[in-house]
Amino acid sequence: MNVLAPVPSSLEAELRAHVGRHVEKTFDWDAFPSNRGFPDLERAQMRYIGAGGSPKVGDTSTLKPEHFTVSLIYKHVGKYAACHAHEIEESFLIIDGVLTVGWEKDGEVVEVKLGPKDMILNARDIGHGFRNDGIEPVLMSISVDVGKPLPPRYLYHPKNTAPALARSFGAEPGKTIPFSVTGDHPLQQHMARYVIRHSEQPTLWDAAGFTRKVYVGPGGIESDTCRKEMLGIPAGAGVKPYSRDVEDAFLVLEGSLTVGWEDEAGNGVEVELGPRDLVMNPAGRRHWFRNNSAGPVTVWQVIGTAEPETVRFEAA
Repeated sequence: MNVLAPVPSSLEAELRAHVGRHVEKTFDWDAFPSNRGFPDLERAQMRYIGAGGSPKVGDTSTLKPEHFTVSLIYKHVGKYAACHAHEIEESFLIIDGVLTVGWEKDGEVVEVKLGPKDMILNARDIGHGFRNDGIEPVLMSISVDVGKPLPPRYLYHPKNTAPALARSFGAEPGKTIPFSVTGDHPLQQHMARYVIRHSEQPTLWDAAGFTRKVYVGPGGIESDTCRKEMLGIPAGAGVKPYSRDVEDAFLVLEGSLTVGWEDEAGNGVEVELGPRDLVMNPAGRRHWFRNNSAGPVTVWQVIGTAEPETVRFEAA
């Protein structure tokens, strides 16, 4: 006898439709057509929310963006991304490997190396590129702080720049400056305001029993677009339903997170997310999270406003 699976409720179906499963997605090695014909620029993108700077805005496998995009970028050892600029802020959160990021101005470049859970928020209209100088591939999460960003403006691309100059993000020999938070070069000082080291960022304990490291927002990098935080949720910890007037997204980095939604009648549904799974919670939707597993969970959270936190979390 065939046993039919229960038909999901409309709330459950809606929740499932807002989940991006890592194992159900595919890396796109042609996400950036401007890289075609230039093997050193090779990189792959996995889109979760919006196109994330790729011109492939019609990808129906991604969630519709509102205030931000979220995607993963994979970069082989030795490959780089040409120096470009955006009209809006864009963050790089390193998940695996070590990434070199360069900022260019007037032919000088400041380079910083970022390791796992470090982040840089690339400022508006600042020429920036990145390169994998390490010994292992780099995986990072990129978030562009607008739903539909304009195409990037390339400043030093090998199609119209000498390859060595493109690889150095536009710096002639002797014009590359190391990153320093105490440096006196104006570009060093500018970049220093946009780099977050995970190990140096304060760990804040919420009264509901989980930790927060603020990357972008009050207590972190100043911004007028979105807030971004790293959450640490111990085994057994969770919060009661809450809502925001903007969307937020959870990208699980480590562990397993249970996320629930509640409708107007108080009915609830849940879904479990594993590493590199994502859920986007729409504005106004009451939702909660809980760690049902035996180990801790690390979650990257993006919130579609720069305003200070108004939610007062209650332990479940």
